[in-house]
Amino acid sequence: METNTYTASRRNFLKATGGFTLYIGVSGILPGLISCEDPKKLEAALKKEPLTAWVKLSSDGEMVIFNPAAEMGQGSMTALPAIFAEEMDADWSKVHVEFSPQVTEVYGSPGWAPGSKLMFTVGSRTTNSYFDVMRRAGAEARYILLYSASKTWGVPMGELTTEPGYVVHPESDRRLGYGEIASGLQIPETLPENIPLKKSSEYRLVGQDLQRTELPEKVNGRAQFAIDIRLPDMVYGVLERGDLHGAAPELQNEAEILGMDGVLKIIRLDYAIGLIATSLEGALEAKKNLRISWGTSAASGFDSGTAYREYEKIAAGNARGEVIVESGDVDKAFNSAARRITADFKNDYIYHAQMEPLNAVVQVAADGGSAEVWVGSQQGPDSKLGVPELLGIPPENVTINLQYLGGGFGRRSMNDFVSECVLLAQEVAPKPVKLIWTREDDVRYGAFRPMSLQRVTAGVDSGGKLTGFAHCVVGDGGNLVASGIRNDHYRIPNQLAEWREARHGIRLKHWRSVGHGPNKFAIEHMLDLVATDLKKDPVALRRELMADAPRALATLDKVAEMADWDTPAPEGRARGVAFVEHGSLGSGICEISLDRDTGKITVHHFWCAVDPGIAVQPDNIKAQIEGGIIMGMSSVLSEQITIRDGRVQQSNYSDYRLLRMQDAPESIETVILGSDQHPEGVGETGTPLVAGAIANAFLKLTGKSLRHLPFTPERVLEVLNA
Repeated sequence: METNTYTASRRNFLKATGGFTLYIGVSGILPGLISCEDPKKLEAALKKEPLTAWVKLSSDGEMVIFNPAAEMGQGSMTALPAIFAEEMDADWSKVHVEFSPQVTEVYGSPGWAPGSKLMFTVGSRTTNSYFDVMRRAGAEARYILLYSASKTWGVPMGELTTEPGYVVHPESDRRLGYGEIASGLQIPETLPENIPLKKSSEYRLVGQDLQRTELPEKVNGRAQFAIDIRLPDMVYGVLERGDLHGAAPELQNEAEILGMDGVLKIIRLDYAIGLIATSLEGALEAKKNLRISWGTSAASGFDSGTAYREYEKIAAGNARGEVIVESGDVDKAFNSAARRITADFKNDYIYHAQMEPLNAVVQVAADGGSAEVWVGSQQGPDSKLGVPELLGIPPENVTINLQYLGGGFGRRSMNDFVSECVLLAQEVAPKPVKLIWTREDDVRYGAFRPMSLQRVTAGVDSGGKLTGFAHCVVGDGGNLVASGIRNDHYRIPNQLAEWREARHGIRLKHWRSVGHGPNKFAIEHMLDLVATDLKKDPVALRRELMADAPRALATLDKVAEMADWDTPAPEGRARGVAFVEHGSLGSGICEISLDRDTGKITVHHFWCAVDPGIAVQPDNIKAQIEGGIIMGMSSVLSEQITIRDGRVQQSNYSDYRLLRMQDAPESIETVILGSDQHPEGVGETGTPLVAGAIANAFLKLTGKSLRHLPFTPERVLEVLNA
C-alpha cells in the first residue's frame, strides 16, 4: 500500500472554494483540521466556540481528543479518537475523550452529498465519513509537534521522528514529550503541500482491540445520559398525543387539571396536550386525568392488515413507479425465459424499542434570547437540532450538550422530542424543563419502519442462468422502503427495481438498516426459490452470481466454511444463507429447528463473515454484528405494530414482543475479512442478513416458503398447514 498524502496550506483559509487549514484557538489547544467551505461563517463560529480544535494537550502529556459523533453503544468514542491518535502518534494511555461542540462548520463530516457537511450519526457512516478527517487532523498535529521540536533543538525536521507521546532525535538520543512541547508550541507559517499519512502496515492502534473509552463509567454508573440530568429549579413536562397520528386534541377539563397539585401550565399543540408540573409524578398523574376529544387525521380509517390487498393492486398495475435500478431489458429477458418465478413479500410496521425513553432538558433564557439543551441525539441536518428556528434566535446563542444515548436505531435522528421540550421550556423560562416520553407514548406515537410489499420476479434461461430480475416495492416513505433494493454484487444482466407509493398518514422513520431489512429478505429468499426450482445448491448459485465481486464472494466462501455448509445439518435442523451489502459486505448462515405443533422457530447458531475494509476496532465490529443479528432475530420472529381504524394497537412491551434472552442463539460466530480498503460501517450489516437466512433455512427444512415478516408462530402454522 502506497503512502497516502493530502494537501493543506494556511493560504487555503481564505479561499471560498474550500480546503483545509490549521487553526489555533484558545491557549493549550492544538490545531485541528477544519473545512472552510464558508470562511466567514467558519471564522464567526471559531470566535464564539470555547473549543475549536480536535485536541487539547496539557503540559503533563495528558490530552483530550474530541469526538464529533453520537455515542449510542457503537463505539464512536473510541474509534474516531483512535484514528486521530494513530496519525498523531499519541500515547493512548494518556488519551481522554469528550464530545465535541455541536458546530457543523468545524466538526461536521464531509461524507454526505457533494459539498455538504453534517453532524449526523446515522446510516453506519461515522467511521466511514470521519476516517480521512481524523487521519489528516492527527497528521497535522504530529507535524506541528515535529516542527516545534526542531526549532527548540535547532535541528532539521527530517532528522526527527516520533514515538507514542514523544518527538525523538535519534542522532543525539534526545526526546521531548508532547506535553513539554505544548508548553512552548511554535507554529509554522505555512504547511507543506503534502503531509505523509501512515501506511496500514505501520498502524499500532487502528486494527487493535482497544478498551472502549466510555465503558468503565458505564459499568461503574458514572456515565451520564440525558435522562440523568438534574438542574436547579427544574420542572417536568409530559404530553398526551393519543394513538391516532396527527389527530387534533380538544381538552375538556382544563380547570380540573390546573387545580391539581404541582401543575404549573397546560400547553396546547396541534397534535397533543402538554403539561408542566413541579414533579414527574405530578405531571404523569395529571396526564392520566386528561379528558380529550380527538379529531380525525390522514390516518383515520386505515387498517394495516387489509392494506396489503391495496398494495397488491398497486404492484399489479401498469403504471411504473420511481425507477431505482434499470439495466438491460427485463421484459425481453422474461419473454425469452425458460422459467419465471414471481412472489410477494410483506413486512409489517415495527418500532425502534430503544432502551432509554425519549427525553430532553431545555432551559430558555428569561429574555428568550438564548437556550441550552441537554440531550441524547443522533444529531441531524442542523447540529443545533432546530432550536434556533423555533426560538427565532441565532444558532450561536444555542448550546447543545450532547449526552450518551441509551439506544437510537434511527429514532433519535428525529428530534421531535427536542422541539417539544423547547416549546414547553419557552412557557416557563428561565426554569429548565425535562420532557420525558413514557414507553406508551413512544409505542403509540412512534415513528415506525414502514410496512411494505415487494413483488419480485426472476427469469431463468434454458441453461439455468438467472437472466432477469424485477423488484417492485410498494409502501410509504421513499428511501425508507426503497433502500437496499440494488443487486450490485450479483451478475444479473437485466434488472429493474422501482418504488410505488402508498400513503396512510402514519409516522415513519429510519429503523436500523432502513429498507435493507425487508428488501434483502425478498431478494435473498427469491434466490433460494430459484435455486430450489433449479435443484441447485443456494451457495453454489450465489457463487456463480458473485463471479465479478471477489470481496463479496470471499465472505460467502468463508461463512460456508465456518458453518460446514457442505455437511448435513443435525437431524431436525436446517441451514439457510443470505448476503447483504450495507456499508460492509457480509454473508450469514443460520441453523434452525421448528416445533411443528406450536409454530415456533428456534435459531441455534448464526455464522457471519464480514468485510468492513480497514477494521478500525475488530472486537467492536464483532459486537456490532452480534447486536445486529439479535435485533434482526427479534424483528423477524416477533416484532409487529398493527393499525386498526388508524390507531396503533400496541402500547408497551406487554403486547409489543421483543426477543427474550432464552430465545437467543447458542452461538454467534463472526469472522472479519479485513483489507486495506477504506473502512465501511458495520452497525447495519448484521440485521438485514437475518430474515433471508431464516426463511431459507425454513424452506430447506420444510419445503415451505415464509414471505410475511414477522414469522410469528401463527403465520408459521398457517404456512405449514396450507
